[in-house]
Amino acid sequence: MVDYLGWAATAVFVSSYFCASAHALRRAQMIGAVMWMAYAVVMHAAPVFVANLLVLVAAAWTAVRSCRSTGARC
Repeated sequence: MVDYLGWAATAVFVSSYFCASAHALRRAQMIGAVMWMAYAVVMHAAPVFVANLLVLVAAAWTAVRSCRSTGARC
């Protein structure tokens, strides 16, 4: 079961490369990062957790910054 979570997280990250908009890309990155973080917790893999926490924070930061600069509702 845990392997399925890891494979699903991989699929989400790979699919992010096919996103047409930056907003969709960041959303996919954030979803994938949360999935990898869940996987890391189950597997007791602190480096995987921290790496994906950084990805999550960076994607969220740039998403908020982009929404604020464009005035768009995101």
